Amino acid sequence: MFLENFLVIGQQVVVLFILIAVGFVCGKKGVITEHASKVMTDIVLYAVTPCVMISAFQREFSAETLGKVITAAAAAFLILALSVLLARLVFRQKDISRRKVLQFAVIFSNCGFMSLPLQKELLGEDGWFFGSIFVAVFNIVVWTYGLFDMSGDKKQLSIKRLALNPGIVGAVAAILLFALRVQLPPVIAQPITHLANLNTPVPMLIIGFYLSQADFKKAFSDKGTFLASAFRLLVIPLAASLIMVLFKLDRTMIIAFTIACSAPTAATTTMFSAKFNRDTELSVSVVAATTLLSLLTMPLIVSVIWSLC
Repeated sequence: MFLENFLVIGQQVVVLFILIAVGFVCGKKGVITEHASKVMTDIVLYAVTPCVMISAFQREFSAETLGKVITAAAAAFLILALSVLLARLVFRQKDISRRKVLQFAVIFSNCGFMSLPLQKELLGEDGWFFGSIFVAVFNIVVWTYGLFDMSGDKKQLSIKRLALNPGIVGAVAAILLFALRVQLPPVIAQPITHLANLNTPVPMLIIGFYLSQADFKKAFSDKGTFLASAFRLLVIPLAASLIMVLFKLDRTMIIAFTIACSAPTAATTTMFSAKFNRDTELSVSVVAATTLLSLLTMPLIVSVIWSLC
């Protein structure tokens, strides 16, 4: 059973890595440039991600489904809180620039770019639904706690900044449509679905581009990178998933959240570290190392939890 699950999940992860490899080659050949990658990222953040949220929540309203939304949101918050606690306990380097990057890298996974495509392929619409809830909570936490912790400046916390975040806007719109039982007409729903479907290929190309710019020799020669990778890819997903199993939460939610937790370090780590003058080189190393290592660890972790559920 475990081997069968590992092969099925591994196959889907390989599909994603083939898309990443295309982005990697395009980056090396100059087909995708730094400017192009930023434009593509903006398209995903401002158009694709909100459409993913809305599309995932276009389902029949029921008290049971609403209960699942509340439970999933609470579980996602608790998982991120556990991640914050572990990161702050383990990574206590004197160099504040290095410490902030490693803590951030451990706490925040690439749950939007890497997880949503895998959740949909393995679990269907329900997996996408739970994955979207995790991403919505992730966006709230990363643009509040994450922003404040990386910058060390309370002035960075802004209601306006949070309210205008495309991930939050998409989540609010999706939940309102769901709660008000509004089913979008096909002429609107179909374009939204088409844009949502871009969430698999475009982010993978972006990740591939950034890997093409990484120095892998440095990435795999830093002890901090290895420790952060171990916590990001193994400790946190296993701890969070086993707790969910013990509390006997919804099986699809457990697997969807396991995928989200076992994803590599978020590319936001590099974006924030560059913005706030932290150790950008270290952030690139952690993102690169965890992305490559996740080719093995994601199928392994998800298969273990799948077998336990």
